[in-house]
Amino acid sequence: MRVFILGGTGAIGSPLVRELVKRGHDVRALARSEASAAKLAAYGARPVAGDIAAPEPWVARMPHVDAVIHVACDVDSEMGKIDAHLVDILLPSLAAQPAKARIIYTGGCWLFGATGEEIATEATPLRPLAAFAWMLPQLRRILAAPEVCGIVIHPAMVYTAAGGVFDRFAREARQRRAIRVVESADVRWPLVHSEDLAALYVAALERAPARSSHIGAAVEGLSVGRIARAFAKRFASGHQEPHIISADAIAAELGDWARGYARDQRLSGAKARRELGWLPRHLDPEREIASLP
Repeated sequence: MRVFILGGTGAIGSPLVRELVKRGHDVRALARSEASAAKLAAYGARPVAGDIAAPEPWVARMPHVDAVIHVACDVDSEMGKIDAHLVDILLPSLAAQPAKARIIYTGGCWLFGATGEEIATEATPLRPLAAFAWMLPQLRRILAAPEVCGIVIHPAMVYTAAGGVFDRFAREARQRRAIRVVESADVRWPLVHSEDLAALYVAALERAPARSSHIGAAVEGLSVGRIARAFAKRFASGHQEPHIISADAIAAELGDWARGYARDQRLSGAKARRELGWLPRHLDPEREIASLP
C-alpha cells in the first residue's frame, strides 16, 4: 500500500515507518525540518515537507494514497486546535481519493480512567485525562466519517528497555539517584514495546475493519514500583526503593499532562490479538531492563 505517515520521526512513528518499509509498503512521511527528512530517508521513506500546524500546502500536493496513519502529537496547549484543523483539511482530501482511503488515528491509554481491579477493553467508556480530552471529538469524527475507513489505535504506555516511558527511570538509576514514581509504587501501567506497537499499526492497516478501535497493550498492567526496582537493581543504585512524589509535583515539573503517570490502569490487548492476529513479542519488561548494557 502507499501509506502517508504523520509523526514519522517520533517515539511511535520511527519504528512504525521502519516496519512498514520492511513489510514492502510505499511510505511517504511528513517532515517539518531537514533533520527529520534525512531521518525518514534513512528509514527508507520518502519525506514530504510540511507541518501538521499548517496542513493546507502539503495536503494540496499529497499524492494518491491508500492510507494515512496519524501518530503525531505534542503536549503543547494548542494541540487540540491544531489537530481539529488538521482533520478539517485532511478528511475532504481523502474523500477525493480514487478509492476509499484508510485513516488510522491514535488515541491512548490516558483516554481511559483509572481501572482499579477491572481490565479496560474497547467497550469501556472513555474518561480522558483533561490534558488529552481534545482527542475525543476527533477520534469519534474519524470513526463516523463515511468517506474514509476510520480506525483508532489506543497505545498503552510505550517503552523501550531504557526509553519511552522508561527514559526517566533509566536516567535516574544511572545517576544513582532515587527513582521517582508518582503517587504510589502500586500504580500500574499498561505497557507496549515500540516495536510491538508498530506491528499492531501494520496489522490494523492491513486487516482492521472500518470504524474499529483496538487497544495496544502487550502487558495489562505492571506496577511502577516493580519497574523502578528493576532499574535500581540493574544499575546498582544505592536507592533500591522508589521515591514517591505527588501528581501536583510532576505536573509542576512537566506540565498538567504528566498527571497521567498517576493513573492506575489495566488494559487488555486481547481484541487486537484475536481479530488482527497481533502477536507482541516483548512481554517481560523486567527481563529487558535486567539485560541492559
